[in-house]
Amino acid sequence: MPEWLVLTLAMLAACAVVVVVTLVRHRRAPEDEDPSETPDVIEYMTMWIGVVYAIVLGLAIAGVWEARSVAQDHVQTEAQALHEISERVRVYPPDVRDRIRADVNAYVGHVVDVEWKKMADDGEVTPRGDALLQKVRVDVTDYQPASDFQAQAYQPLLDQMAAADQARHARADSTGATMPGVVWFGLLAGAVITIGMVFALQIRRTTRELVLAGLFSALIAFLLFLIWDFDAPYSRGVTASAQPFLNLFPGIRG
Repeated sequence: MPEWLVLTLAMLAACAVVVVVTLVRHRRAPEDEDPSETPDVIEYMTMWIGVVYAIVLGLAIAGVWEARSVAQDHVQTEAQALHEISERVRVYPPDVRDRIRADVNAYVGHVVDVEWKKMADDGEVTPRGDALLQKVRVDVTDYQPASDFQAQAYQPLLDQMAAADQARHARADSTGATMPGVVWFGLLAGAVITIGMVFALQIRRTTRELVLAGLFSALIAFLLFLIWDFDAPYSRGVTASAQPFLNLFPGIRG
């Protein structure tokens, strides 16, 4: 059974249970029962709808912000690993050292100048970036150390190469939106219900109430926009940037 169908049936079942229980209780209530002695159910529901929706909004904002921060960490890890490779090959012969550094710079330049725009526009990395990083891997792994000093640097270089490759794959996996569609359905439906409760309370056309209702609606719209803006870590508004590459490779110009 599809998940959306399960969700729909669960919501309909919950509504049906509440309606049936309310009707049954109303029919079985004693004739002398005074409803005025209990709190207004509309105010009670409005309060809890606002509380629940505020919690959901807070969790959604925290989730997309954390995803954005993790995406920036992937960029920092990848840039730092490539920088370590570029620096640690200084113990290698000049021709090997210069070749590895040139290939690292070529990869970084492609990421900053080409791949970053591709991630923002299409939500994916480029095959050319994969090929350039593979070339760096071949340079690092195929070299045979000629001395003990070079041999001591060889394994750390392999570790840094693995870290860069892992960070690239993590960056590729985090280019798309992080919020599932069902969560967006809940957020938008909750916004409609929460704002709709303002009309259920019979808002009057006084200046104070109209201003408060407008500000309340604008706040919810702003929070939903904030979630949407953070939802794609590399594509919108406050995004994860390529600045770590530019900081560690100042010769590269984005």
